[in-house]
Amino acid sequence: MARVFVTGSSTGLGLMAASLLAEQGHKVIVHGRDKKRADDALRAVPRAEGAVAGDLASIAETRALANEVNRLGPLDAVIHNAALGYQEPRAETEDGLPKVFAVNTLAPYMLTVLIERPKRLVYLSSGMHRGASADLDDLLWRKRRWQGSQAYAESKLHDALLAFGFARRWPDGYANAVEPGWVATRMGGANAPDDLDQAHRTQAWLAVSDDPGARVSGQYFFHMRPRQTHPSVHDADLQDRLIDACAALSGVSPA
Repeated sequence: MARVFVTGSSTGLGLMAASLLAEQGHKVIVHGRDKKRADDALRAVPRAEGAVAGDLASIAETRALANEVNRLGPLDAVIHNAALGYQEPRAETEDGLPKVFAVNTLAPYMLTVLIERPKRLVYLSSGMHRGASADLDDLLWRKRRWQGSQAYAESKLHDALLAFGFARRWPDGYANAVEPGWVATRMGGANAPDDLDQAHRTQAWLAVSDDPGARVSGQYFFHMRPRQTHPSVHDADLQDRLIDACAALSGVSPA
């Protein structure tokens, strides 16, 4: 059985993935933004091994969260699920970063680098990434008027870039991105048209399955099948530019 850490697992798809993995007998560590949410996650997934808390909008708390996870022992997989949605107003973190970028892009980068490297990394992207700008010159929205949906789409493009970038840099493991679909979670809204029952299964499958289809790296999936990405996701230079930018902003450099 595998040991898996799932970020943002107090609600939504993260909770669904954590519950499925725990039901399958895997050891799961759940996560919430604060202690209350972490406790909620643990109550919702009573078979979980434990719960950790940390606000991914904060560089300091994200670093502390990674340290806490490392103290719990080595992992087999991390599912980078936590995210803010596409209707967020412009808000800056204590570090002066757009909150959507901090949670959706920078935190997965930091946790990837700081957590003792597992065999498998799973990043949640979105179909909206195909409409995003691949221009990394204004990551922090200093030059443009804020558009929440565009900021979200760009962050989901970044998640795919991180998956493909770390797949290339760390060839001894598996790193992939997942499109769960537009589903009726709190983020997706009640009228979302895709199949909620399928939305969490691919990330759980990629995290633990011995199926040949899951033991791959540098791919983008929808419902357990590879799906075409924004062309820029395959651009190694763009992957490295994003990783370098995240390293500069966070003060955390990849090995």
